[in-house]
Amino acid sequence: MLSLPFRHIKQAGFTILASTAAHLFSPLTIRSVTMRNRVWVPPMCQYSVFNRDGVPTSWHQIHLGGMAVGGAGLIIAEATAVSFDGRITVHDTGIWNDEQRDAWKTIVDFLTEHGAVAGIQLAHAGRKSSVRPDWNFAGAAGPMPESEGGWIPIAPSAIPFDETSTTPREMTVADIQRVTEDFRAATRRSIAAGFQVLEIHAAHGYLLHEFLSPLSNTRTDEYGGSLENRAKFLLDILDVVRAEAGEEIAVFVRFSATDWAEGGWTPEETSIVAGWCAARGADFFDISTGGNYPGVTIPTGPSYQVTFSDQVKHSAHVSTAAVGLITDAEIANEIIVSGQADAVLLGREHMRDPHFALRASAELGIEIDYWPAQYLRSRPRSAVTTPTTAKVAF
Repeated sequence: MLSLPFRHIKQAGFTILASTAAHLFSPLTIRSVTMRNRVWVPPMCQYSVFNRDGVPTSWHQIHLGGMAVGGAGLIIAEATAVSFDGRITVHDTGIWNDEQRDAWKTIVDFLTEHGAVAGIQLAHAGRKSSVRPDWNFAGAAGPMPESEGGWIPIAPSAIPFDETSTTPREMTVADIQRVTEDFRAATRRSIAAGFQVLEIHAAHGYLLHEFLSPLSNTRTDEYGGSLENRAKFLLDILDVVRAEAGEEIAVFVRFSATDWAEGGWTPEETSIVAGWCAARGADFFDISTGGNYPGVTIPTGPSYQVTFSDQVKHSAHVSTAAVGLITDAEIANEIIVSGQADAVLLGREHMRDPHFALRASAELGIEIDYWPAQYLRSRPRSAVTTPTTAKVAF
């Protein structure tokens, strides 16, 4: 149970336990956007656009919508390509045309109606694009050849991800400028669709991470070499996203804090670049690890990446979210209470239980006022203060 001081307040007919310090169910406001709690859903690729047109489907509405009904504070839609050739697979979602924008709007409206803030991860897969989905419904895993609808990936340098991957084409400065403009256009469409949080994907070995890491970026021009040069592409993209987003929309950046490989991207560099991003208008940082270098040993386990969130948060003096096998309500709460992160992102646990937030509130003894009316009969009472009356509209 929580070790925090609590006071009782009345709201909408319910008795709510409110902490005098931040905890898992305290709201968080970033710019004009308020998340009802710190239980968030990270981007999770579904590889479920079977028409190969980047348009999200009813699968995405049910997948994401269940987590909104289930009480999540922020739901970030999966890595969504800013261009046709920025997809990981042909079955990824996109935000490079108006049809995609309009399909996303229907989903965003549902998430918003049920109290969640809708976010989108804007992404370009770089050298890890044009591959088959990792759950392998379409045949053997690996690169998708052009004869099957694939394409030649682009990257900072002509270095394949691994020995089985397609060698990418090294990007020209014109390519870099084009992708920057793709992020600008994707930002406009995302805002038109109603997203209130925009996350720039600079993690997991995709394009922007490839530029950041010296293992994948061996350029000798203004985009390679020094840390300032390797971060230039990300900062240029951040500038256009922030400009299009204006002052109200929240802008996140997702980093892999380490490549887990000698000579690669480090937590110290992550902290430095996070500070630069904050100075350019980024509001929040989603801290993961890995994905840019094959064959590394990653010491996985419960909450194994939280220390990186803690390091970036306190080194760069920024707000962060922690990820990585967080599955337990008490542990998730302690991450917030201890100040290691300002929010937690639970991926696999939300897929196992889209209503994790509702369950966690009961387990922690915190009564919330956003249980769906249709589900009130199932609400646990033993761990929370039972209201004398419940105002429910049907």
